[in-house]
Amino acid sequence: MDAALLNSVSSERLKSDLFAFCREPFSFRTVLYTLPWHKKCSLLEVDDFIAAEMRKYTDRVTLLPNKVQPFRCDSSKPLHHWYSSPLPDDPWYDANNIEVVLPGTDKADEIIQLISHKDSMSWINSPGAQDNAVGAVANMELIRVLSALPRHRTIRVLFCNEEHSPWHSLTYANAARDRNENIIAVMNQDSLCGKAEALDRAGISTQAVVYNFDEGKCLADFMAAENEKYGLPLKVSVAHKKSVNDDDGNFIKAGYLYTVMNLGSYPYEDEQYHLPGDIPERVSIENLKLSTQLIMASVLDIDAAGAEIFKR
Repeated sequence: MDAALLNSVSSERLKSDLFAFCREPFSFRTVLYTLPWHKKCSLLEVDDFIAAEMRKYTDRVTLLPNKVQPFRCDSSKPLHHWYSSPLPDDPWYDANNIEVVLPGTDKADEIIQLISHKDSMSWINSPGAQDNAVGAVANMELIRVLSALPRHRTIRVLFCNEEHSPWHSLTYANAARDRNENIIAVMNQDSLCGKAEALDRAGISTQAVVYNFDEGKCLADFMAAENEKYGLPLKVSVAHKKSVNDDDGNFIKAGYLYTVMNLGSYPYEDEQYHLPGDIPERVSIENLKLSTQLIMASVLDIDAAGAEIFKR
């Protein structure tokens, strides 16, 4: 990849999208919040926003309807984990997965899958900036930039919901498995630059690439090497997580083991995790840009060389 392409990632667009998600017009992205005089909840409105923006760059944008229940709030739990499962007779609401596809040419059957959940917490009123507006806007920016470049392989993004129940990333991953899709790499952007506030004050940009199995470690090590290759001023760590969870875990459960999760720190150190203080003003736009550039470089080099570039 020509390193000059990294300059295509725009801090201004990332910031604009971030504040649209978390301040104006959406504030919260949940089925339980509807702006006065509006007919749709904020989660459906942000779906419309994402779809309309992505259709400027590809006509392969599909809303996949599903039903969700909000999590209940249980303040007897530890502070950052107040959510509890909905009761069976709690109401169901309309929601969507959004699929965005940039088709490849000669290797179109090989898919590089990106993921991010777009919703904010359903059990408290939080803007959900680090968790996970940053991941969603990073993937939006990647679609903008990558749509203008030639591609051998298909690049596909899933915008899903994870702060409501159930998680339909599993439905999506299982459908891909049932279609026998050849997904060669999966990257989940969740809390992409969330980290301890002390690191932000010190101007240190970080990214943790987390894996579950050896196949995922190959991809994680490759991304860390990409950071060195392109001289990005990111402090990248590779970490193992024992639990097969989050939206990346659902792809692993479907059999796609070359899967990683990209976040700002692991174990996660953001002091405002799952709290109302998770506001966009706390997000380091520089860190968000650098992390987006690293994912972009990794995607483009995998597109150019195939999975053999990171497999051992």
